Amino acid sequence: MRYETVIGLEVHVELATNSKIFCSCSAKSYGAEPNEHVCPACSGMPGMLPVVTKRVVDFGMKAGLMLNCDINRTTTFDKKSYYYPDLPAAYQTTQWFAPVAVNGLVEIETSKGKKNIRIKQIHMEEDAGKLVHDIREDTTHVDFNRTSVPLIEIVSQPDLSSAEEVEAYLERLKNLLRYAKVAECEMAHGTMRCDVNLSIRPEGTTEYGVRTEMKNMNSIEAIKRAIEYETARHIDAVENGTEVLVQETRRWDDIKGKSYAMRTKETAGDYRYFPDPNVMPVVIDDEWFETIKSSLPEFPEVKKARYIEEFSLSEYDAEQLTKSIALCECFETANEVCGSAKDAANWMISEVMSILNSRKMTYDMLSINAKSLGELIKLVSEGKVGRANGKKILAAMFDDADLVPEKYAQENGFIISNDTGLIEKVAKEAIAADPKAVSDYKSGKEKAIMSIFGKCMKELKGNCDPQTLRQILVDLLKD
Repeated sequence: MRYETVIGLEVHVELATNSKIFCSCSAKSYGAEPNEHVCPACSGMPGMLPVVTKRVVDFGMKAGLMLNCDINRTTTFDKKSYYYPDLPAAYQTTQWFAPVAVNGLVEIETSKGKKNIRIKQIHMEEDAGKLVHDIREDTTHVDFNRTSVPLIEIVSQPDLSSAEEVEAYLERLKNLLRYAKVAECEMAHGTMRCDVNLSIRPEGTTEYGVRTEMKNMNSIEAIKRAIEYETARHIDAVENGTEVLVQETRRWDDIKGKSYAMRTKETAGDYRYFPDPNVMPVVIDDEWFETIKSSLPEFPEVKKARYIEEFSLSEYDAEQLTKSIALCECFETANEVCGSAKDAANWMISEVMSILNSRKMTYDMLSINAKSLGELIKLVSEGKVGRANGKKILAAMFDDADLVPEKYAQENGFIISNDTGLIEKVAKEAIAADPKAVSDYKSGKEKAIMSIFGKCMKELKGNCDPQTLRQILVDLLKD
């Protein structure tokens, strides 16, 4: 019998706000000292009352609109009761009855074509703390820095059916939320986490099978491996009776490549949701809604089409540039300065991306001065700096955001010389030092001149006009 996998995702995304959701503590928990950003409010001290951070609601609305959701104009917060050591108040403030956004839709594309994935809801909530297990001391420490850091949870309908679709869906979410600048979405930093709800059923049927939820996955590759393993485990259990499937939460061990039971899966009734009396409903009026709506960025596919139409870029170039909003913004500013979209795109794709990859940086980590990049491109296109030295200047720009390209080129001897006397002197010396190349060239092997050309460029440190040098060589070799 053939089976199909049924998958729904709960994606937790840390919002890129400066403060936490209900207090003014810093939300930047990654890399901070343990319990550095904690106050009586976010550590659950009695008598402390939460105050909703407006920017969190702004970002929740923005995320909802980016994912084609309807925005609830009155949204409320609720208590989700459960006890765990990293939850100081013994409940989580979240949204259950009136989440900020509902009924969304995200289009993905895989090897099988395009598919729409429905979004059930997006709700705002506070994060829990972090348990740090110390094996040497046989002790578990609790770091509350992450407590009350604002999250949105994006809950999909069970419309996904493969690891490939899940990967495409997560990449689409990351791209859209990064374009809107509401989240970093970096799984390695814990700012994007994903729980996978999975079951199987015979192909052609509509009834759902026993559902399990998998946690503890810190990369898309781990999520894909977990889906493949869990699908195989479910099929084996159904066909061969190797185990009785139960609704449960399972932990994924990426090193062993297996999932392990953690606890039976809770239901909504277990959490005893009820409205939080300490947090007033948030009413989103027309002015607020329109302000957020008007702040939405150009969608990636719209931007790509515009680049092709407005700048006459190839589909490939436009596709590469629109992979990240940081790339787009850098390209557009550089283009305004240098006046050539083709040159700006070429430098972005061939040189900027190359440096990012070599430094193991994501495209969204790009932080060079885009105006300076445009000035550098202009220096090269006008023949004031050679391409090879231009690359050196670009590398230096990654280390110094305040670097001025032309000044740096002058200080390091990168400005192309128009001193034909010097060029001719170097050319004569190179010709004299390579009689074989001269002989080959005069016997009809025209490519032999490139050997001499290369030595001249090395001696001149690339600081001469290539066409001028070539013409001087040709003239000298006629004698």
